[in-house]
Amino acid sequence: MAQLTADTIPGLIIANSHKRAKSPAMCMKRFGIWQRYDWQDYCEKVKNFSLGLVQMGLKRGDVVCIIGDNEPEWFWGEFSVQAAGAIATGTFVDSIPSELKYIMEHSGASIAIANDQEQVDKFLQIKDELPLLRKIVYWDPKGLKNYDEPALISFDEVIASGREYEKSHPGEFEQRVSMLTPDDTAFIYYTSGTTGLPKGAILTHRALIRTAWSFISRYPLTEKDDLISNFPAAWVGDSYFSTIPHLLTGARLNFAEEPDTIAQDTREVGPNFVIYGPRQWEGLVSEIQVKMMDAHWLKRFVFNLFMPVGYRMADFTLEGKKPPLRWKILYKIANLMLFHPLKDKLGLSRVRFAVTGSSVLSLDTFRFIHAIGVSLRQNYASTESGYISSHSEGDIRFESVGRPARGVEVRLMDSGELWVRSDCMFSGYYNNPEKTRQVLYNGWCRTGDAVNIDQHGHVLFLDRLEHMGELRTGAKYAPQYIEGRLRFSPYIKDAMVIGGPERDYVTAIVNMDFTMVGKWAEDHHISYTTFVDLSQRDEVAELVRRDINRVNSYLPVPARVKKFVLMHKEFDADEAELTRTRKLRREYMEKRYQKLIGAMYEGDSEIKIEAPVTYRDGRQGVVTTSIKVRNAD
Repeated sequence: MAQLTADTIPGLIIANSHKRAKSPAMCMKRFGIWQRYDWQDYCEKVKNFSLGLVQMGLKRGDVVCIIGDNEPEWFWGEFSVQAAGAIATGTFVDSIPSELKYIMEHSGASIAIANDQEQVDKFLQIKDELPLLRKIVYWDPKGLKNYDEPALISFDEVIASGREYEKSHPGEFEQRVSMLTPDDTAFIYYTSGTTGLPKGAILTHRALIRTAWSFISRYPLTEKDDLISNFPAAWVGDSYFSTIPHLLTGARLNFAEEPDTIAQDTREVGPNFVIYGPRQWEGLVSEIQVKMMDAHWLKRFVFNLFMPVGYRMADFTLEGKKPPLRWKILYKIANLMLFHPLKDKLGLSRVRFAVTGSSVLSLDTFRFIHAIGVSLRQNYASTESGYISSHSEGDIRFESVGRPARGVEVRLMDSGELWVRSDCMFSGYYNNPEKTRQVLYNGWCRTGDAVNIDQHGHVLFLDRLEHMGELRTGAKYAPQYIEGRLRFSPYIKDAMVIGGPERDYVTAIVNMDFTMVGKWAEDHHISYTTFVDLSQRDEVAELVRRDINRVNSYLPVPARVKKFVLMHKEFDADEAELTRTRKLRREYMEKRYQKLIGAMYEGDSEIKIEAPVTYRDGRQGVVTTSIKVRNAD
């Protein structure tokens, strides 16, 4: 038998089971009690489930699709598939059956691993259209007791089957793992599909492990650290910044009981490292602001008294200056009275490293998090390019995404596009050689991102190259930057900025935050009936206008938002307006709301709009309303 080495993901699990056998590896809250799994248990689960899959007919190179919440079984399933020499892929829990069918067909998956009854039902709905699908494995049996479907089998049954299989095939698990090479495909990550159907990005064991090592070099985690698993497991960011670092360092990986309890469970864990997307960080800040509006007058007084102290200290940090002694003393008082209790409520009291990634974070949010004493750093990575850059300790420039990571070469092209070369890159798009050739060129990966590199060597992310706007006047504008600034407002949930070479000025479609605006309306005795009614009130428009002008004050005059509309509904992933990671699908949105956008450039004061709506139960409906076009100034 070939010697086992820790240069593949299953190899890391075996190495940890030898080195840290009885140390806690994963913790999952079940029925209100934290269940702990040590590395030996962990490895046994992966071993037996992998052999169970082999007995079911899983072959080297086969694809297995996983869908479910972040729970240990998701990752045991993924690692078991890889240990068998097969390839894992995944999809998001809120994927509808048609989206699931596309990924199953495109990847050629023959086995599915599903969380619960809801996810199993999706597979059963499309099973007859998927001739390759042989088995559906589920790990939460609730509601499935009376299902009479030969393709269904429980997670525990597969483990039991693998345990029996091993008796007659001793050493096969280790043999299969030893046959793996770092350049074998580990996972096919389906990109979020902002410009059409999702593409399957092929990531090898080497790419995932090298990316995680590069990340750890900036964030030195240890086996004493606690991580919280909160990124969708089907997204590559979970592997880059959570799962693989957990395997490399032995840090404990913790799972919330339910998605709805993640805030409380995070507080109980008190993680040493957290990584949230911009929307999550912005959500935390919005939550603080909402609670302050309802707080006792004394709490509001303390908040308003000490936040300026926090902001001043944050500015010292972000400007690279050493704070005077008097500010240090004031901050210690502020920390005792406000910041430490606030961080404890948010589950951030033990955080050593805090990271944001996925897209650009509002600068105001970044500054707020620093003000309360959390040293938030920006990361820049992509599915195709791997880990590109991040802030280092003591070298945080909030307008940048940090310096290039260790082992990463960057090249700035004349077009403003960033090219990257490293061992962290993907191998190509699954079954799509044409798209692969467009992205990979002579060992370089074309990121498609427009960036600048400043005199300090920091990368300044502007936007996707294709989304960097230019008006008819030749003036440039960055939609994503403006949208990020707008989302900091407690009254704005989302926004899409519009311009283009055939237009003379910038406009915006704005989603109000119904909860916040509704509360504001009640406090100011403004009556309303529905979301649609409230969104078109002049008082609400004035509220939003103030925030748009706040953002405009940061922008060059030609790049400022001149007109806006308040949408009658929220942007919705189920209607294909957002990706499953809640990024705007701009091309689709511009086509869908073509008349509405046209009204802002044709001098109309309002427009009647009929928009198809897809409800969560699959029903179709139409919303008809008049939307007013507003001037920003």
